[in-house]
Amino acid sequence: MKIVIDTSEAIAQKAAEKYVELLDAKPDAVLGLATGSTPLGLYAELAKLCARGKITFAKAHSFNLDEYMGLEGTHDQSYRYFMNENLFSHVDMRIEETHVPSGVDVTEQTAADYDKLIEQAGGIDLQLLGIGNNGHIGFNEPNTPFGSKTHIVELTDSTRQANKRFFNSLEEVPTHAVTMGISTVMHAKSIILMAIGAGKAQCIKDTVEGPVTEAVPASVLQLHPDCTVYLDYEAASLLGK
Repeated sequence: MKIVIDTSEAIAQKAAEKYVELLDAKPDAVLGLATGSTPLGLYAELAKLCARGKITFAKAHSFNLDEYMGLEGTHDQSYRYFMNENLFSHVDMRIEETHVPSGVDVTEQTAADYDKLIEQAGGIDLQLLGIGNNGHIGFNEPNTPFGSKTHIVELTDSTRQANKRFFNSLEEVPTHAVTMGISTVMHAKSIILMAIGAGKAQCIKDTVEGPVTEAVPASVLQLHPDCTVYLDYEAASLLGK
């Protein structure tokens, strides 16, 4: 794992450079994308670069990690809505080439079909990840098998509590989601993991310096041949201690 530590603004800029390099070399690259507060700085940077003509997504394809079950794509807390609002409407990517799992048409078959779509697109060239406080990536909670493919998951209480701030109440937070599996993620040719803030310091330490264990799903990234971890100073504060 390559570790990059800087301010939150600087790591967004440095991560954006990876997209410039990739899309310059492969304009029709397949991008694995993530939601949450962590990638917002990166998405804003990519939008700026696109507006300046420094990057183009015109031939690119994207697949998002996950989606809440029970939410239509028009719901303001769905991940499809998030992506449209925070990235897709600000860059030149064709909306029909952006893929987010459906939150309403969800079966084990549609989950398997999502993996097939990724394979048919040629596989993910660059996968973006955030990390949950319990070490989850996507919605792969602790003790998810490393061999898992896209699947339906019941969200833990801690994950629902962490996401409650986006809803009016805990009762409104969905109890289930559909997520790329850990095996799906690990098949990406290159991976970026981003973390910001002191609240992520312990899970980052466990991910980077701890044993590779299903109890900390993100720790599997130690086994990936091309994974770069972008951290602000607070998220990196426990490394080496």
